[in-house]
Amino acid sequence: MRQVVSHAQTHKGLVRKLNEDACLDLADSGVWVVADGMGGHAAGDVASQLVVDAVRVAVQRSNQPSVQLLTEALQQANSELCRYSEQHLQGNTAGSTVVVLLIDKFYYHLLWAGDSRGYLLRNNQLRQITRDHSQVNEMVEQGLLHQNEAEQHELANVITRAVGVDTAVTIDVVSGAWQPGDLFLLCSDGLNKELTDQEICQYLAHNNIAEASRALLHSTLVAGARDNVTCILVKVDNQAGYVNEKDKTIPVYARL
Repeated sequence: MRQVVSHAQTHKGLVRKLNEDACLDLADSGVWVVADGMGGHAAGDVASQLVVDAVRVAVQRSNQPSVQLLTEALQQANSELCRYSEQHLQGNTAGSTVVVLLIDKFYYHLLWAGDSRGYLLRNNQLRQITRDHSQVNEMVEQGLLHQNEAEQHELANVITRAVGVDTAVTIDVVSGAWQPGDLFLLCSDGLNKELTDQEICQYLAHNNIAEASRALLHSTLVAGARDNVTCILVKVDNQAGYVNEKDKTIPVYARL
C-alpha cells in the first residue's frame, strides 16, 4: 500500500535568542508548512505562527485541501498580518516567508513566497523545486552574480516577496506528478545557509527519514546555526522498516 511518512522539527539555532520559525505537519490531510518570520522585522515569531495557523484552520475546515484553498489561506494571512502591523506595531512590518507542500492522489504541489525552500530527492538526485524570491537570486538569474557567491553576498538576506509585507501577495505554485520513493524537503533558509545542496543530499540518503532529519539539524548546529532552522521531510511510498512515534504514516488514498 502506498504511504506517506513525514517528520518535522524546528530549532532556534545557536545565535538567535528567539525562534521566529514555525512549522505545520498535517499528514492526515497531506499538507506541510514551513514559515520563517523575517529577521530584523518586528514580531517575526507572531508572523510565522499566524501564517501556519491560517493554513491549519483552512485545512481543518475543508474535506479536500487544494491549491486554491491554500493560496486563499496565505492571502488571508497576508491581510491579517497587515492589519496586525497597523494596529499593534505602529505600521512596522511583521512578515514571514512560507513554503507549503500539498500531496494529493496523483500530484504534489509546492506553494511559496520568499526564500524558504522546497526540494525533491528523486532517483538520488536532489533538485530545488522552488525559486528564491530574493535579491541575490535575481542577480544570479540576470548573470550579475555566480550561484556559488550568492549565500555569502551582502544582500543575501534581502527578500523580494513575503507574506505580510504588502497589501497583496503573489503565491508561486509548482506542481508535478509524484512517484513512489520521492522525498520532499521543506526548510527555512537557516538550513541551506549552513549546508550545501550536496551535503543535504548526502544526509537525505538515510533510509529512515527521522534519522535523516536529525542528521540535518545536527550538522546545521555543528556548522554554527547562525539562524533559526526548520525542516520537514515527507517521503512517498516509504519502504523503511522502522518509523518512530513522532512520524506519521498514512495511506495516500485517505487524503482524497
